[in-house]
Amino acid sequence: MFDLDKWQEIFSTISKNKMRTFLTGFSVAWGIFMLIILLGSGKGIQNGIDSQFRQDAVNTIWFGAGTTSKAHKGMQPGRQIRFTDEDYKFVKKSIDGVDKISARYYMWGNRVISYKQEYGVFNIISVHPDYQDIESATIMEGRFINQIDIKKRRKVTTIGKPVKDALFKNGENPIGEFIKVNNVPFQVVGVFTDKNEHDERRIYLPVSTAQMISGGGNRIHNLTITSNLSAKESEQLEQTIRTEMAERHRFDKEDDQAMWMWNTIKEYEKFSNLFLGIQIFVTMIGAFTIIAGIVGVSNIMIIVVNERTKEIGIRKAIGASPASVIGMIIFEAVIITGFAGYLGLLAGIGLTELVSSVIPPNEIFMNPEVNFNVALIATGVLILAGTLAGLVPAIRASRIRPVVALRDE
Repeated sequence: MFDLDKWQEIFSTISKNKMRTFLTGFSVAWGIFMLIILLGSGKGIQNGIDSQFRQDAVNTIWFGAGTTSKAHKGMQPGRQIRFTDEDYKFVKKSIDGVDKISARYYMWGNRVISYKQEYGVFNIISVHPDYQDIESATIMEGRFINQIDIKKRRKVTTIGKPVKDALFKNGENPIGEFIKVNNVPFQVVGVFTDKNEHDERRIYLPVSTAQMISGGGNRIHNLTITSNLSAKESEQLEQTIRTEMAERHRFDKEDDQAMWMWNTIKEYEKFSNLFLGIQIFVTMIGAFTIIAGIVGVSNIMIIVVNERTKEIGIRKAIGASPASVIGMIIFEAVIITGFAGYLGLLAGIGLTELVSSVIPPNEIFMNPEVNFNVALIATGVLILAGTLAGLVPAIRASRIRPVVALRDE
């Protein structure tokens, strides 16, 4: 390997056959380049869609009251279903498989939030303490709504960072200060951040407090639960909830309009299967691309042997061993495939990084990336395969009889 004469001979051969060398190297580099681009693109799509799910907990089931569309036990369709605090307590205590649970109550109308002379329009959501985990909200300062707030109907609120930035512009500490919600003062007890910018423009109030000040009684609009069940088990949990709620509110359990449901556990599994399919497809395309490169190298090496038949005969006539002939051809194949594979690897990673820096993250495509170990393994496989591709014609060349080779024109 460190024989200077051998290196000079290889470079001399390459310089005399520039087009052949270029075509051989290009087929290898293109195979690696396309594999890197395909893997990076597949990962970018997966990151984009996956980020949309992971902005909230991916193991949630949401359900809310609607309007009946079917007659049931003598009652006509068009009846409004109303959930109450009792439904929250029932699901929390009586339904197996429920981990976290929160009701939501909406305060319709004016959404203007003010502090001193500052104003802003934000979403007002009334929840239970478990909602922090459901929305994957991260507390920056203070705390989230707690159970004592619910029990005592405290006028407290946890606000999003954009709310803090809009109302407390002078760098004031919002914790302990009072902001007005629909002209009702609420004390700020916490500030949170959320990966979802829309969800971050919220203020959270205790459900019981919102019901009290808006005259909502014990009504709630929808419920959210988390569960550690599998997708298949979560479907059974869905049916259990629907059956129980239909019994409690006297509507047909097959009536999807009476109660809507959204199972993110099931939907996330669908997307996970889709991601797996994309990765398998991309890997297969990359593998076929590499195989095409291997075939190209193999064909080129066969041509190389045919072109150098007379040269090989002369080598053997002056005493070259079969092993030296094989080594000469194999070494040339390794040099070409190794260098070309490295260039393809650099080009693929470079383009992936460029796209990642230029294209802003969005819900479809985000942070395309390639596992560097996978890229190195793929390059190594292609170099090894190129070497093996050159091995067959090299062995054939080593078996050529000098007399026959010297007669070759």
